Amino acid sequence: MTTVNTNNTTNTANNTANPNSTGLNADFTMFLKLLTTQMQNQDPLSPMDTSQYTQQLVQYSQVEQSMAQTSTLKDILSTLGTQNLTQASSLIGRAVEVDSPVAGMTDTQAAQWSWTAPRNATSIVATIKDSSGKVVDTRTIEVKGDTGTLAWDGLTSDGKEMPAGKYSLSIKATDASGTEITNTTVHSIGVVNDVQLANGSVLVTVNGSQVDSSKLIRIGVAPAAGNGGTGGSSGGGSNSGGTSGGGTNSQTETGA
Repeated sequence: MTTVNTNNTTNTANNTANPNSTGLNADFTMFLKLLTTQMQNQDPLSPMDTSQYTQQLVQYSQVEQSMAQTSTLKDILSTLGTQNLTQASSLIGRAVEVDSPVAGMTDTQAAQWSWTAPRNATSIVATIKDSSGKVVDTRTIEVKGDTGTLAWDGLTSDGKEMPAGKYSLSIKATDASGTEITNTTVHSIGVVNDVQLANGSVLVTVNGSQVDSSKLIRIGVAPAAGNGGTGGSSGGGSNSGGTSGGGTNSQTETGA
């Protein structure tokens, strides 16, 4: 009688039956194939204990259920993502403020920011950088108050027109005594042009710049027709221009 050595097959099947096995989670059909092969080739004179079969079958069932649950969870997440996208679609055309100093600029929409200082400022130095971190424009602007907005249409102080893209703003504010005001925050503002779902997250496009919807810190009403053009700005208070060149429009608001 021919005897088949099943030690290696048994060890392989036992290892594969481990629910923590990556290979089994990837393809549980292979587990069933190994188990069937093991049953067909076991030694008739020394058959495997039935309790081992039972244990492996239970493990197989647990893995199959786990994979089914994973598939169900993926379906649930997909449904939730679609619901979130549908809800986010109401943002299209709305004015928003983003917790980021990076603003988008298009051929028809200026890059816009809001800034807030801890106390009243009399002037700010606005430094604008492109997506590579290169300084493309710097302006000194007289202001009044501790908050304001700034819009930039891509025209630099020396008359150079910058292309559409992403630009960041940093603010150095000073008070009436000439003392620098630290901890001035800058947020980008604009209008939502588009929303989309990517890897379970809802992304919104604000003035051509795509950001995660979780970074939105304020949602306002849609801007009135004619107020969203190049070089425009929002907010109340005194309106003051830069010391040189055109293309930047700043407004300040006196804080409470």
